[in-house]
Amino acid sequence: MVKGISRRVIVVKSPDPRLFEEAIFIVKEEAFQRGGVSADQVVREANKVAQGYARRNAAPARTLRRFAPPLYGALGALLATALWWAAIWLQWI
Repeated sequence: MVKGISRRVIVVKSPDPRLFEEAIFIVKEEAFQRGGVSADQVVREANKVAQGYARRNAAPARTLRRFAPPLYGALGALLATALWWAAIWLQWI
């Protein structure tokens, strides 16, 4: 909770609106005072952090999920068939 103190904030629009609308970064008071960090560098870093978050937390590609159940079913059928043929072949030996 902030009472009576003004803060410097950076508002970044979302690179992926499915996750969030905007990100709000509260900049430290000493960020601009020590070491010559410019406002442009701070804004670029905030954008980079927001894009990294969106990339890490976005839903994975749906292609694998769409094909996974039929693929697993086909692999299971092939494995069962191979085991059945192996059992028949071992009985003849």
